[in-house]
Amino acid sequence: MSEEARTGAPPTVVLVHGAFADGSSWNGVIERLQAAGLPVIAPAVPLRGIASDAAYVAGVLSETPGPVVAVGHSYGGAVITNAATQAKNVVGLVFVAAFAPDEGERLGEVAASSKDSVLMSALFQHRLPETNGGEPGIEFSVDPARFRDAFAADLPADKAAVLAATQRPVSETGFSDASGPPAWKALPSWAVVATGDKAAGADLVRRMAERAGATITEVDGSHVVMISQPQAVTDVILTAVAATSSSESTGWANAVVEAYLTD
Repeated sequence: MSEEARTGAPPTVVLVHGAFADGSSWNGVIERLQAAGLPVIAPAVPLRGIASDAAYVAGVLSETPGPVVAVGHSYGGAVITNAATQAKNVVGLVFVAAFAPDEGERLGEVAASSKDSVLMSALFQHRLPETNGGEPGIEFSVDPARFRDAFAADLPADKAAVLAATQRPVSETGFSDASGPPAWKALPSWAVVATGDKAAGADLVRRMAERAGATITEVDGSHVVMISQPQAVTDVILTAVAATSSSESTGWANAVVEAYLTD
């Protein structure tokens, strides 16, 4: 553990959302973590590519006082995999229905290996205009007509429709950027595998989590398991917090987690 992480304070939980989403996707988890007395933030990720987004999130992590448990959903898992190597205060990683790529892997290529995922066939491609003399760009969004099936099958149709209408497109570089050296090779990791995940694909998420040596919890839920099953996701995060707390704060963390999980 680095000096930046040796503060005696409980870790701050930094929740990193995925593609087609924003920080509000963590609302149910945030409410529960705050009820447990933990500091938590959910920054807005630009969704402009792995390298760019990892650099942005690394800045957020580094500027967060004390130790951090970084939590990533979906594409956010790839972001924290890269960002946590640049931030010395990260003490643990939690992957929630998330990608955990190895060095050199590209999400567009590895996603195609999933037999459970239907996401790639549900994407719309948009051409971005030139700005400030730059080259035109490409970004993707999910077909609203297929959003619930691919992303949120266990949510009510009206709630899934709102998520589809408010989705944030992701740059093509989110799928084509090569991932860098993975933080999970040096940090303890936990993973939530949503058994009904048709976006990242439950099979691919499970394989990546096993490769990362993560402690795996399987939950009956869709890709947006943090929305449909916020308690189950919170429980895994609290377990990670307790396991990564410094000796000065271990008693506090264990007491909080035990009280919350048995409440």
